[in-house]
Formats: sequence, C-alpha cells, structure tokens
Amino acid sequence: MIAPLALTCGEPAGIGPEIAVAAYRQLRGAVPAFYIGDPDHLPPDTGWHEITDPKQAATRGDSMPVLPHPFPQSNRPGHPTPENAASVIEVIERAVALAQSGAAGGVVTGPIHKKALQDGANFAYPGHTEFLAHLGGAGRVVMMLASDGLRVVPATIHIALADVKQALTASLLCDTIRITADGLQRDFGLSHPRIAIAGLNPHAGEGGAMGDDEITLIAPVIAEMQQQGYVLTGPHSADTLFHAAARQTYDAVIAMYHDQALIPIKTLAFDTGVNVTLGLPFIRTSPDHGTALDIAGKGIANPSSMVEAMRMAASMARARQA
Repeated sequence: MIAPLALTCGEPAGIGPEIAVAAYRQLRGAVPAFYIGDPDHLPPDTGWHEITDPKQAATRGDSMPVLPHPFPQSNRPGHPTPENAASVIEVIERAVALAQSGAAGGVVTGPIHKKALQDGANFAYPGHTEFLAHLGGAGRVVMMLASDGLRVVPATIHIALADVKQALTASLLCDTIRITADGLQRDFGLSHPRIAIAGLNPHAGEGGAMGDDEITLIAPVIAEMQQQGYVLTGPHSADTLFHAAARQTYDAVIAMYHDQALIPIKTLAFDTGVNVTLGLPFIRTSPDHGTALDIAGKGIANPSSMVEAMRMAASMARARQA
C-alpha cells in the first residue's frame, strides 16, 4: 500500500476541480487519493466527504475525500479571481508539505493560471515546476513528458529557438542526463535505463555539413557519460527517432529544445500525456495541459490526462517504496 496522493485544485476557475472529480470517479479507489481545495468550488453534483488527515482518505464509492482549504471568494468558471490567488499557492504548499512528511504518497497538481497568480499574489516563479523545486529545496529539476509509448525530456524548455544554441551547454546536458537516468531508476524501476540523445541540427548535423554542435558538444558529453556507466546512444537525427521501431530501442529521449520533445509526445498521446518533474525529493505529476478557461464549468473537459497522472504517480510511489 502507498500513502494517498494529494490532488491540488489548481486554478479553481479552470478545469482542475472538475477533472479531479472525474478522474477520482473513473479510478474508483484503484489509486488512493484525496483533494485539497475549497469544496464550494467543486462541480455541483460532486459527492465528497471531509477529512482532516490523509489517513482518513478511504474509498467510499464515488465520494471523494476532501481536505478543505477555504478560499476567500466564490468561483466563476472561466474567470480567475485575483483574491483567490494566494490560496491557490497555499494549497500547493500544503500538498508538498504532506508529501515531504510521508503523509501523502505524492502530489498530482491541477493546472494553474500563471498570470492570475502573478496579478493576485505577485507569484515570482516562471511556473509550477520552478515553484515546486523551491519548495522541495531541489537544485535543477527536469521536465519529463510521459505516456505508455514514449518518454521525452527537453534539455532546454521555455525559451526562444534563437536562444537554444547559447543555452545548451555541456553542464546542462550532463545534468539533464544524470537527473533523467536517476529518475528512471528510482521512479520507474529501470535498473539500467536506455537513453537516446537527439541532435540539435537537421540530420544530427550530417557530419558537420549542417552545424557542428553534435561534434563539438553533444557527442563528447555522450562519450564522457558512457564512461561513467550511463547507457546512452546518439546524437540521433530527430526525424527518425520517434517512429514505432525506434521507440523500442530506448526508455527515454533527451531532446535539445521544447518542440523537438513535445511535438512527438503530443502527437502520440495528446489526451493521455503526463508531465513528470524529475529531481524533486517527492513525486509530482500533472496533466499535460492548461486551465482551459474557455470550457471550464461546462462539463466537457476530458479527464484522461489527470487519470494517467494519478496512475503514474501511484506507480512511481510504488517504485520508490520498493
């Protein structure tokens, strides 16, 4: 048995509360979990019961256990309220504290609205991941997008394509490989994870004809870390790295920039991809989508990514426990 997962509400004006309820109902106790947020923000037909401790998060059919966290304002789906921003942050802090104490098996975060947090609470972090790294006292962390058929890690994330070449350093790439390999071992139970490294340029530079980054930077890092025992291949041409046969040859891909990683995972698993943060002292997964304010409260949000985020967090918790 694992400790129940803490599901954070995220931005209550978005789809976070409704997909948390829908995912909990769909899993029907297969994944132990409880919700942290204001119960008044849940969909009107939600069956829920109050708990005061995660140990009380026993399954009661479709009734979702809720650790209440009152918000100052009522909720209007599709319209974030600045007065609620501080409470959104407090919920995340509360979930992380429970995970770090062992009371929660991990944190599954509902999507946040960064502008609403910045406007209402002077949120000083670029996003969820950086805030979680701060709360966990972690150094560098890595974003992995994962599904049943593919795991990808972008070495550089939310920067302009023109800035990738300067940002991509040997130190950054070494850290990304190390954190990814450690995460695959600890959280996915892979004793010798196989990691494929993509090139930066078309055709992985084609021997220097289309750029020499593979020769001067990427290949030397791969060789150095192979000597340290990491199971690495590459640099590979990204255009031949993601077809079905190629995906059987590795456990994860490290890509050089955001779209090189996210286009294939969103093509293969648009509704079921999961955002995993590697390098934290606690487990964190999240649906691979945003707040979807335009459809919030309409009862049409697809909970599939939240379902998979909960399943993956539970699997990771079991792997760590083992």
